[in-house]
Amino acid sequence: MGISQEEMADVEEVIIRTADKEYVIKDAAVTCVTMQGQKTYQVVGETEVRSRQEAKVEEPGIPEEDVQLVMSQTGASKEKATKALKECDGQPAEAILKIMSE
Repeated sequence: MGISQEEMADVEEVIIRTADKEYVIKDAAVTCVTMQGQKTYQVVGETEVRSRQEAKVEEPGIPEEDVQLVMSQTGASKEKATKALKECDGQPAEAILKIMSE
């Protein structure tokens, strides 16, 4: 019948995004079924549902923890803290001093 089934190895995480939610399945067991040239994926695992607005979006090269630290120490917005970190080569202490001296 032209059906083949294959277990995908070492899957760490599967994320399904809708307009307002993310379904995150960690340590998922994923099986790929091919039938008549069409692939279907079966995913089994513990699912965490979270709002897309709450999903953390990190700036490349700038850890979210550093942004949060600068924000908490200065009261600055996320955008201002991120900008200061970029201008200070990712150094939180320098970014804090920069914002405080403005």
